[in-house]
Amino acid sequence: MAKESMKAREVKRARLAAKYAQKRAELKKIVNSGVDEEKRAEAYEAAQQLQLLPKNSNPIRVHNRCKITGRPKGYMRQFGISRIQFREMASAGLIPGVKKASW
Repeated sequence: MAKESMKAREVKRARLAAKYAQKRAELKKIVNSGVDEEKRAEAYEAAQQLQLLPKNSNPIRVHNRCKITGRPKGYMRQFGISRIQFREMASAGLIPGVKKASW
């Protein structure tokens, strides 16, 4: 089990990323616009504002974790849980439509 503080930190990062997504997209659009002289100053100002946003508002910093245990590795995106929890739940018949393969 992951520490509760680690789970809370990931929730906080996801919330910040969602909150600043619109503003971050607008600023990145200005920064990545043309390179002519009149837009260069505007792009520079937008880049400065982008730097002032909270570090954890960047969606790259959000890491997927198992919903049950908080395990960061072996995450199965389709189910939202780790491979270990997936195997236990599938064996117990708790995941609909999943059965053990045999051929």
